[in-house]
Amino acid sequence: MDAAQKRIALAKRMRARELTVVPGVFDMLSARLAEQTGFDALYMTGYGISASHLGVPDAGIATYDDMVSRVATIAGGTELPLIADGDTGFGGLPEIATTVAGYNAAGACAIQLEDQEWPKKCGHAEGRTVVPTTDMVTKIETALGARADDDFLIIARTDARSSLGIDEAIARGQAYAAAGADIVFIESPENEDEFARIGQEVDAPLVANMVEGGFSPIMSADRLRELGFTIALYPTTGLLAATSVLRSAYAHLRATGSSEGVELTPISEMHEIMGLHAHLDQQ
Repeated sequence: MDAAQKRIALAKRMRARELTVVPGVFDMLSARLAEQTGFDALYMTGYGISASHLGVPDAGIATYDDMVSRVATIAGGTELPLIADGDTGFGGLPEIATTVAGYNAAGACAIQLEDQEWPKKCGHAEGRTVVPTTDMVTKIETALGARADDDFLIIARTDARSSLGIDEAIARGQAYAAAGADIVFIESPENEDEFARIGQEVDAPLVANMVEGGFSPIMSADRLRELGFTIALYPTTGLLAATSVLRSAYAHLRATGSSEGVELTPISEMHEIMGLHAHLDQQ
């Protein structure tokens, strides 16, 4: 599919509020593996890009240039629609417009923008603070005006739950939906009852963020569907899995001086994952 077809496909799923399980990807290998596994969409995680591309925490260090270049690589290297983390938009309203237009042009099908104060933090870290609701509404309006067409989706995320409570987070979700956000993302509800309230009280396609070891419980796709969610997002599953396996493999190699005994993907299979034979056939 070309970029326009991908946008249309994702927008159709989101508007139908059809639950979609979306894995986080952080480089082309993770994106290719997720695509080959059979998912319907991908999520480019800011946490993962900060860690894998820059080796820094998700704390507002990654720049627009860092992120949009990754968007172009991942969107251009897979056939799946890509949802991309846009943090707080990388500045004021002019920068937000540039970010939306840039992600759109780079091949993303949706951008996530959040209402944190700068510098932002991971949504499952302590100490997050948020801008006034009116400021985020203006940001959403700016984002809507900067996109090339209505099939490029704006995801509005609020981080108000942790500092201001679930009532304020839901009120913000309602305000962001009323402002025209295509999808609403209330970060880090702390129990299933809070997820249920969000599903009942916010009339919009909704994101449920499933972060292993984070502030929210991990729930099944079936349960999230029952509660009214549209995206079951697993932003760091692949990153955490890769970290665990790499740490174990490197520890074994350091301790024994050999990779024997480590469960590894054979290099011949790696050739297939990366499309070596198809590439050679085209030469």
